[in-house]
Amino acid sequence: MDSKNSFISDIKTYAEIMKLGVIKSDIELAIEDANTSNLSYEEFLYGLLQKECDIRNYNLTQSRIRTANFPYKKYLEDISIEDLPADAQLKLKHLSSLKFIKDGQNVIFSGNCGTGKTHIAIALGIKACLEGYKVLFTNVPLFITQLKELKSAKNLRCYQNKLSKYDLVILDEFGYISSDKEGAELLFTHISLRAGQKSTIITTNLSFDRWGEIFGDPVMTAAMTDRLTHKSYVVNMNGNSYRMKETKAWLNSLEN
Repeated sequence: MDSKNSFISDIKTYAEIMKLGVIKSDIELAIEDANTSNLSYEEFLYGLLQKECDIRNYNLTQSRIRTANFPYKKYLEDISIEDLPADAQLKLKHLSSLKFIKDGQNVIFSGNCGTGKTHIAIALGIKACLEGYKVLFTNVPLFITQLKELKSAKNLRCYQNKLSKYDLVILDEFGYISSDKEGAELLFTHISLRAGQKSTIITTNLSFDRWGEIFGDPVMTAAMTDRLTHKSYVVNMNGNSYRMKETKAWLNSLEN
């Protein structure tokens, strides 16, 4: 093996040890391009490290999106703003800045079915992942079931610590299924732990005066409402069904 090939082999070995996958796979092509373009040592090294950094950041972002457990991907750019309820149109620009996450504020999307509550919540969650925030998406019935199982297995404290590390937790479908006393208490406890510190987004089809249907306890309902709404953004999502409009447009496209 000549000296040049020996150096390249050693570079690949060092890159593998240091987990620099781009440098390991692209070093020969990068050297060839540098020679062709007559790059300086500084330009060559800068370009190589920049590509390594870009790929690593991309992979980390995709990992955050994947582990957030979104049911599907929805981006803010995909949302037809003019079809949203008026209050959502008014507040979405500010919410999309994600300042509410930085400030540890909650967001509650409340309104009838099909108006875009879950779509907006997912879109905000994905943007948060793209900007480096750690996000968790789950629906409330599944979340309560998980908390009950963890409590039975005596692993609840460990999960509480894990939950506190998420910058944003999205709880979807609050109010679609009522909960028993144990489930309501567990939900109350875990939402309360984040209040005033980390952000939570809740989507619900119930107005606040009907939250008692979920908890079955007026004292707990009042406490939950107070903690969730304190310094939070409440978005009125009552309006025409966004989902129904999409369905009608799809059906019309089939006819044409």
